[in-house]
Parts: sequence; C-alpha cells; structure tokens
Amino acid sequence: MISVENALARITGAFRPLAVETLGLGEALGRVLAEDVVARVSQPPQTVSAMDGYAVRAADVAQVPVTLKVAGEAPAGGSYDKAVAPGEAVRIFTGGPLPAAADTIVIQEDTESAGDRVTIKQSVPIGHYVRPAGLDFRTGDVGITTGRLLGARDIGLAAAMNVPWLKVRRRPRVALLSTGDELVMPGEPVGANQLIGSNAIALAAFVTACGGTPINLGIARDSRESVTSLAEGARGADLLVTSGGASVGKHDLVREALGEAGLDLDFWKIAMRPGKPLMFGRIGEIPLLGLPGNPVSSLVCAVLFLRPVIDVMLGRHGEVRPPETAILGADLAANDRRQDYLRGRLSYDSEGRRIATAFERQDSSMFATLAHADCLIVRPPNAPPAKVGETAAIVPLTGNGLEI
Repeated sequence: MISVENALARITGAFRPLAVETLGLGEALGRVLAEDVVARVSQPPQTVSAMDGYAVRAADVAQVPVTLKVAGEAPAGGSYDKAVAPGEAVRIFTGGPLPAAADTIVIQEDTESAGDRVTIKQSVPIGHYVRPAGLDFRTGDVGITTGRLLGARDIGLAAAMNVPWLKVRRRPRVALLSTGDELVMPGEPVGANQLIGSNAIALAAFVTACGGTPINLGIARDSRESVTSLAEGARGADLLVTSGGASVGKHDLVREALGEAGLDLDFWKIAMRPGKPLMFGRIGEIPLLGLPGNPVSSLVCAVLFLRPVIDVMLGRHGEVRPPETAILGADLAANDRRQDYLRGRLSYDSEGRRIATAFERQDSSMFATLAHADCLIVRPPNAPPAKVGETAAIVPLTGNGLEI
C-alpha cells in the first residue's frame, strides 16, 4: 500500500491542463478562465458626477449661502462643453461628465433653484461627489486572472471592460463505468440480492460540480466481456473512472479484464480508510482511476483524488488550498496504520471557533451519514487518541468551492 500523499502526487502528476476554447460572455458562466482579462476601456472613461446636483468651482461656494447663475446642464450621455466661469454652476446628473473648470459637486438637496439661478446652501470641498476617470479600472488593467472560476460578477466585469469573448479551458470529459451483477439503476425493479447503483449518479453530479462533463457508460456485469465492451465507450474521454471491481475478490474483474485490454497499472492499494482498493493506471492514451464500489468510499476518494485531477485539467492546479482545521467536539480513539477520513458535523462555539464532531458510527456502508456530513476529519496513520478541544485537520464538504 502507498500513502495518500504519494498516491495524490502520482495521480495528479499524470495530467496536464486541457486545450483552450473561446466563448462569448453569455456562455462562460461556471467555466475556468485560461487567459487574463484585460480592460479595453477605462471606467469611467472621463471624470463624472456621482450624484444629481450642480457642478461648481469650490472657491465659489466657500462662503454660503451664495447664488450662482445656471449656465447649462450635463446629463449622463451628454455634456456641457464650455468651461464653468466664476459665479456659474452647471446642472449635472449622476454619470454626467464634469465640465471644464468645475472641481466639485453640490447635491441638489443642498440647493434651491429659481429660473436660471441656484442658491447653494452647503459649502463643499474640491472633489466632493466627483468620480475621477479610471476610478474603477483603466485601459490595460488586468481585471480577472487566469484560473478563475467565472461567476456572475466576473462576467459583468468583463462586459464592463468591453471584452466580449473569453478564453476558457475545455471541460474535462470524464467517462464513468460502474460494475457488478448486483446493481440496478434507480427506479428499476429490485430483485433478490440486488442493490441500487448510486455511484454513477453521484459521481456524475460530482464531476459536473467540479467543472467537468460526465459520460455515463452504464453498469458492466461481472464478466470480462461486459467490462471491456462498456469501457470501449471511454474512447475520446480525458479520464475513465470505474467504481467497483478494483479489489482482490474473484468477482472483481476490472483489473483482470482491462489488463487484457492493455491496462498499464501504476498502483491499486492506498493506506486509507475508507477507500483502500483504489487503483490508477492507463489504457492506451486514457488515464484510469478505479474507485471502490462502496458508495461512501467512492465519493470520499472522489473528493481526495478526482477533484484535484479535474483541477489540473482545468488549469487550477496552481491554486493552493491551505489546510483547514477545527477543534474536536468529541474524543477520538487511536488510529491504525491507515489514514482515516471520519465523517463529521461542523458547528461553532460561543467564541466563533469551528467545531468538528465525528459521527458515532463510521461504517462505510452508511450513505446517509456522508450525505449529512459537513467535513471529513483526517486521522493520520498511527495517530494517538485525541481529546475534545484538540485541533484536527479537516476536509470541508461544503463551501470553499466544494459541495458534495
């Protein structure tokens, strides 16, 4: 068996970022940026008013009240093209360009107008409610950097920067193959000794959440012919993920069947719980990640290994996620030689500290426990007993861009 750290390094080291494609802004939500977004304009393009009111010379309103002549107006989308003379004011609206010689804004609530005259009742300093040109960004500024998962705010910023097209990484195509005579799909009749096959459904949702495109190849039966036949559907995919059939039982045929099809196996055991029978290799040009058939083990391994692989293919591997910790809410027993990932709940104490409490039962057959968990509590190999109040490493299952 190899360590979790060694396995992760060997798996992620086999992948590279995928090709770049160009999309319009309306198609780029949820994609990963492959090239910095550089502003093609400045915002605002010129100095403008931040409020409705009057553009004046600050020197003219140093002593108030004072009455000024209204020489014209500067609406948003229009302008007053003369310089403001001493004793003059220009009616201005939010977003209107500041006229030459004017250097401040008096808001309309602090004025009284009558015909072509306005009385200023409040003195204001230079630059009051004035937005200088380029306040938000200037031409040539980098607004969004490579590797960013694009959200609605990013799309809006790119539009404001007058960038209509974005270069993004192609979505990884991940083929999913479940194995087992005992499996039926949700909604199908369940016979004696049969189980609902949830892995492909859960893994497809996980791949989508991570930014990939799942390709469900179906359920292979416990025969070499069935496994190799369905695995053919992975041609053209960036990764084949199997669930089940990676152990040493006589019905675990994935290694044997795909071995005959040219599987070059790197490893197939990891010193972890849940998820010991995890394999990694390559069939021709297609990398293969073999997850355990147990649904809880399968998803835990997907969090630890499949997501980092997708991140590499999306060009997000440079984004280092700092280790996260929490204070234990319950005692933990000593651990054995396998790294353990306990399902747990997160809460906060009166001081705002994050508390991680492991579920009492950690049986890897309990899918509902994983569904209700907020985190995985990491127990290193041979860790001694841990007490309430001690700090432990955790892997969040919600937030931080992850939701399983």
